[in-house]
Amino acid sequence: MCGRFAQPRSPEDLARIFRARPVGELEGPQFNVAPTDPVAAVVQRHGDRTVDRFRWGLVPFFATDQKGAARLINARSETVETSPAFRDAFRRHRCIVPADAFYEWRRHRDPATGRVRRSEPFAIRRRDAAPLALAGLWAAWRDPRTAERLYTCTILTTQPNDVVAAVHDRMPVILDPDDWDGWLDEAAVAADLRTLLRPAASRELEMYPVSPAVNNVRSDGPELLWPLTRWAETR
Repeated sequence: MCGRFAQPRSPEDLARIFRARPVGELEGPQFNVAPTDPVAAVVQRHGDRTVDRFRWGLVPFFATDQKGAARLINARSETVETSPAFRDAFRRHRCIVPADAFYEWRRHRDPATGRVRRSEPFAIRRRDAAPLALAGLWAAWRDPRTAERLYTCTILTTQPNDVVAAVHDRMPVILDPDDWDGWLDEAAVAADLRTLLRPAASRELEMYPVSPAVNNVRSDGPELLWPLTRWAETR
């Protein structure tokens, strides 16, 4: 799965990289994005590509309330075409969620009880330091009480590559730059989209341990992306 990531770049920087334009009010640099946090995502509507604000955790248009959003931060690529929560968004509302890295944890368990004794966090990023383009879906939900619209998103996951498999059995779908246009194409058909839902090449990613400070969702700051050795050097 993908349950935490870093999104430190400015809307202007993201707009330049993804050939879009920033709209709306976006958050500042975020190094520890957690479920239900606001995030920036790249969307294309009527041929206009923008970087806009969404809340992480999809609320389907047919939902009666927002309660399930925290559970819908990820969509499994294997079932996204048929899942009631995601199939409409897969057909019509795809997006890219930029991230400089995502975090995963290696769980150390007590051999006798199976309980987790320690969680060791890692950051996974591109070796060339370019942003990850996470394949996402978005939805617009209308609050039946207030008529206010809420825009939310989710991140697709797939089988892990060799890098991520060392710590987890799922990873986010990371789109190659050559696939950005195809994923955002409003006229794309399911057969073409399906070919994009694959693990990223292992050679393009690197994984390294980071400070346990990232375990706390209230922690934030660029030091969360420092390799653990750098934390040791500054103490």
